[in-house]
Amino acid sequence: MPTHVAIIMDGNVRWAEKRHLSRLKGHRAGTENIRRVVETFGQSGVKYLTLYAFSTENWQRPRSEVKELMQILASVIGRETKEMHQRGIRLRHLGRLDRLPGRLQEEVAKSIELTRNNDRMTLSVAFDYGGRAEIVEAARRLLHENADPDALDEEAFGRHLYTDGLPDPDLIIRTAGEMRLSNFLLWQSAYSEYYFTPVYWPDFDAEEVRKALLAFSQRARNFGA
Repeated sequence: MPTHVAIIMDGNVRWAEKRHLSRLKGHRAGTENIRRVVETFGQSGVKYLTLYAFSTENWQRPRSEVKELMQILASVIGRETKEMHQRGIRLRHLGRLDRLPGRLQEEVAKSIELTRNNDRMTLSVAFDYGGRAEIVEAARRLLHENADPDALDEEAFGRHLYTDGLPDPDLIIRTAGEMRLSNFLLWQSAYSEYYFTPVYWPDFDAEEVRKALLAFSQRARNFGA
């Protein structure tokens, strides 16, 4: 069983188009699926789950769609945080907060503070996240700290990433048939296993989770040894 699973949640828009629905309804369907997937992985014993919700490149989408996505996320956080807390789930945010709307920043901060001591599972939401930007930001922090370059190693660099304190993902899942990382956890995925499925994210249910975990269990991992 993987300790840390990360998911690129893809296919909301194509799911909606296939059903002749609006893009917004596709995003809402994808958001509603999060609760089901979190609970399924939690029941399976996965301790860390990271969801790629909004990339730094997603700002290039139509302004109306971006605004709707922000509103959906703020609503979901406000609605779901209490239940997540009751289920012992700790919430983390990966990415930049400063570019998000004020209400969304407040909801994120409150959810992190409320759940900070929970230990059943850690759910990280990568929102306004980019792998390259994360690495650049880590390097910038080290420069501001006047770090000794001769003392710098991978462990020290990792402590300056958004994922500080999280184990590297054992398994990265991408839905909707695409086979690329799309700037997601570039540093952390050095020895991750990948699982690609044609299933759109809103349809990625408990059975699809089982298939992904079964595929992972059949992999032989030697980390280059």
